[in-house]
Amino acid sequence: MARILVAEDDDAMRQFLAVALARSGHDVVAVGDGDSASRNIAQDDYDLLLADIRMPGIDGLALARAARDRQPLLPILLITGYAAEALSARDLIDRDVRVFSKPFHLHEIVRQVTHLLAA
Repeated sequence: MARILVAEDDDAMRQFLAVALARSGHDVVAVGDGDSASRNIAQDDYDLLLADIRMPGIDGLALARAARDRQPLLPILLITGYAAEALSARDLIDRDVRVFSKPFHLHEIVRQVTHLLAA
């Protein structure tokens, strides 16, 4: 079982992601903004970060950088509804960060999480 931090400002999307990952056997901490996620990253270790790029407070890109500063090997999966953000996110963070564009199927996210955790 992995400990996963989900940072997503859309309540329904956050709940869908948290439930899908919990049903896959993971311990999920879900928050609704970048500032809350940043505090969680600063206080606890996680096995994976799943974050929306665009959200209130610290955005997903800044959150990913802060998470990597604290846990350099932390797998990160970013999600976005904006195609341009998906392209630039890969260049701004590093090639190991996975970026998914909305809309997506939850099973795709769960499969990608499983793959990242196994790597």
